Amino acid sequence: MLPDLLKNRLSIPVIAAPMFLASGPKLVVECCKAGVAAGFPALNQRTSEGLDGWLTEITNALSAHEAETGTAPAPFGVNLVVHPSNPRLKEDAALCIKHKVPIVMTILGADAELVSAIQGYGGLVIHDVVNAKHAKKAALAGVDGLIAVGTGAGGHGGPLSPFALVNEIRQFFDKMVILSGSLSTGADVAAAQMMGADLAYMGTRFLATQECQAPEAYKQMLVDTSSLDIVYTPVISGVPANFLAPSLKQAGIDPKTAATPQLDLGLELAGAKEDGEKKPWRDIWSAGQGVGSITDFPSAAELISRLKSEYLAANQAQKKTFDAWSA
Repeated sequence: MLPDLLKNRLSIPVIAAPMFLASGPKLVVECCKAGVAAGFPALNQRTSEGLDGWLTEITNALSAHEAETGTAPAPFGVNLVVHPSNPRLKEDAALCIKHKVPIVMTILGADAELVSAIQGYGGLVIHDVVNAKHAKKAALAGVDGLIAVGTGAGGHGGPLSPFALVNEIRQFFDKMVILSGSLSTGADVAAAQMMGADLAYMGTRFLATQECQAPEAYKQMLVDTSSLDIVYTPVISGVPANFLAPSLKQAGIDPKTAATPQLDLGLELAGAKEDGEKKPWRDIWSAGQGVGSITDFPSAAELISRLKSEYLAANQAQKKTFDAWSA
């Protein structure tokens, strides 16, 4: 079920996920102009003052686009880490409220007070979950949507099959469900909806776009690798996440060791020191298992046009299959 804020404003049922260090105003604006909602992590800006500037830049660019075209762009979002370890949470949340950010994407904590404040000006709150237990807590906090992070997702991917995760969430949650995990094509988006999701959450596929802030070498690595090059390990960031094996090797880390860590294996033993020259996320690059579908890095608008064609074709094929089975 789509909230009114999203109805008739999306060209395809997709949200370009906020990616640490990689998502910025340029990617967000181009996605929204092409009809895909897009977000960025608040912490991609080093200061709250910088975040204030980004929010002004994005809002002005999208307002100018609407004035020029007469068409409302897709809404944008900001990802907030709702956890006591985030010293900027209060200030960054206040900025989201000040700018009336349409979508706030929360992780590591569903705060009912924050949810109420965002909803108070008409905004939406969607929350990352990796299992039904966390989903129920977020539902009780009143969020407008749940991002079901299944296995194979870039960054901190969950451990569960998307079939299991979406089915369990749908037993108690009748609001918007957004599926995340290895979604790379328009056909994947159609499949996500067939499974019971309302929208698809795509990160890795949008890493490989011209407007993304990721280094060119990172983008080329996405083109050159496949799902066999994804290593799921907790030893890089302390929480299980998916990383590209070639970037682990470049940082002096044995992918085999990282993939099968011992209980006492930490960053130092794995070869990744947070205070060293190679840092997680900046130098040790993440990607989802859908990386094998990436063969180029087009503009965001070109990618979205391609996704739309694939999505419509997949739905037509599904209709033919349904008609054949029901005949």
